[in-house]
Order: sequence, then structure tokens, then C-alpha cells
Amino acid sequence: MEYKIALIRGDGIGPEVVNEAVGVLDAVAEKYGHKIQYVDVLLGGCATDAVGKSYPDGTAEKCKGCDAVLLGAVGGPKWGPDKPAEQRPETALLAIRKDLGLYANLRPATLRPAMAEASPLRKETAEKGIDLMMVRELTGGVYFGKRDRYETEDRGMECTDLMAYSEKEIERVGRRAFELARLRRKKVSSVDKANVLETSRLWRSVMHRLAEEYPDVQYEDVLVDNCAMQIVRDPGQFDVLVTENMFGDILSDEASMVTGSIGLLPSASIGDSAPGLYEPIHGSAPDIAGQDKANPIATILSTAMMFRYSFQRPEEADAIEKAVDAVLSDGWRTADIAKPGEKVVGTREMGRLIREQLKVL
Repeated sequence: MEYKIALIRGDGIGPEVVNEAVGVLDAVAEKYGHKIQYVDVLLGGCATDAVGKSYPDGTAEKCKGCDAVLLGAVGGPKWGPDKPAEQRPETALLAIRKDLGLYANLRPATLRPAMAEASPLRKETAEKGIDLMMVRELTGGVYFGKRDRYETEDRGMECTDLMAYSEKEIERVGRRAFELARLRRKKVSSVDKANVLETSRLWRSVMHRLAEEYPDVQYEDVLVDNCAMQIVRDPGQFDVLVTENMFGDILSDEASMVTGSIGLLPSASIGDSAPGLYEPIHGSAPDIAGQDKANPIATILSTAMMFRYSFQRPEEADAIEKAVDAVLSDGWRTADIAKPGEKVVGTREMGRLIREQLKVL
């Protein structure tokens, strides 16, 4: 097979972790007889420095011409909130997701066997295992709603942010969740705040209608505040969690931390036809950029998601994940996940160790 992958190397440690992920992609291509072509795409703070805006003209078109997009990380204090919107990396991220129609964000939270002791949860809770998939609606809700700011007569300045959802938006991300559950443990937990919000009441009614189409999948409603508690109390009870944009933004970060480290967790943003976008959940970490200290594992695991969800090649995805687990089981760590006395390696060496494991699997 031949694949064309857009590379958004990004800011801070982004270029370093993308470089190691590309090495793994090349190793997989060699092992399984694929050909991969790479297309470099400029986006983020580096784009602001180069052309004056974080989302250069033609970026979406370049990505649409590829089979998938790999993003390192963007952002940093250099391009903070004091900058105009068109110069901020976050603006570019929202724009690329919308222009590519990437309405579903998949955030797995998996406690890898060799990292069980890193979980902040009680030992007996962590030992039950954590393997949940957060499906977050990505292009609607309050983040994309109308905003207003105005003066009042007696309360000073007042602001509003509109949270709006349509049946179509809810149905398409909900269907994604049910289809994913069929590939996993066949359970969907829909997270809302239907006891307060009208948008959540619509969300719940659409999800109930969808659940009737998937009688083989167990379904439950979970209020968002209870969900936040349950992720800490017993995350092993969840399989696929699906929710709207803001709730998903918050809960996915909580779920990532119960696994012990954000340096190990990948993500995917997908739509119906456009190329999926794959990225680690960590930030650009400018304080360690260029020092060979960054953990490339989350970006490498993002390539496994790419093979699984964009290329429909589960065997290659499994191989990447097994190679990562083998390296971790052998005791190798980057500094961010290392305990005293463990074998610490840098970004490049971690990438090399994973590539070597791929060869012998």
C-alpha cells in the first residue's frame, strides 16, 4: 500500500517527537511492504514566525490531499493570548479541525502494563486495569458558539458564550461512539448535564434513539459531575465515553492523568471523509525543546491510531503498540516517566529502541 502523510512538525518539542514517529512509520512500512510519502505543512507558532499568521493560506488544501495528518505540538508563551488571534497557534488548531470536518476526537486512556505503578490511583483500583476511549465532539458547542460582550447599567461588563448543538452534530459523533464500542467491549457511556442544560436534553434524546439501533451495545447515561468522580473512583467501568466539546475537553485530561503520564497518550481527530489528524495530547514543552529530553511515545502511539483508524491496518497498529510495551517492560524510560534508578534515555534513543523492537516482533 502507498500512503501520503502530512507532517505538521509544530513548535517546541514537536519537530523532535515527529522525527521519531516518522522513523517508526518508516520501520513499519519496511516491515509490511508499504510506501509512505511525506508532505511538510506549516502551522502554529512557527508559521506565525515564518509568514505572520498561524494558519497559512492553503494549509487545509495540502492536508486534504493526504491520507492522514501527523501533528507534533503547537503553541508556547511566545505566541500567548496577548497576540492577535490570527497569530495564536490555538486559532490554527480550531481552524484546521473545522476545515477538515474533524468532528470526533478520540482520546484513549490506557494504563500500559509496565506503567501500572505510575497511576495516582489506589493500587487495587489501578490493578483492575484502565482502557477507556473518550469520544469528544470537536466542532460544536460553546467553543464555536456566538460570543458577546456588553456593558450593563448596574453590573459592569457582561459576557455571553452560546452553547448550541443540532441533532445532526450529536448523531454523527454518537454513531462514531457506538461503532467504536463494537470494536472494543461493546459499552457506551453518554455524558451530559441533562438535569440542567437544554442542549444536554437534546443530546440525551438523540443518544437514546441511536442506542435502539445498536442493541448489541450496552448503553448508559452519566451526568458529567458524576462521571468526573467515577473516572477517579473506578475508571475500569468505562469502555467508550462520548460527550460534547467542553465536557470532553475537561474529562479527557482527567482520564489521561489517571494513567500516570500524558507523555504516553495519543489522540485522533476524525471526520467522515477528510484525512484524520493524529497527535500526542501533551503540549509543546518549550522549556526542554532541542535538548533530546522529550518523550516521543505519545506521538509514536498516534501513528498506531493512524494505521488503525485511517488506514484500516490493525496488524500494523498492534505491532507499534507491542513494540512500545516491550521497550517499557524492559525498563527503558524518558526522564518524564522515570523513577530513581530506572534506565533513562533521550528522545532519539527511545525512538531507536522502539524501532528495534518492531524488527523482532
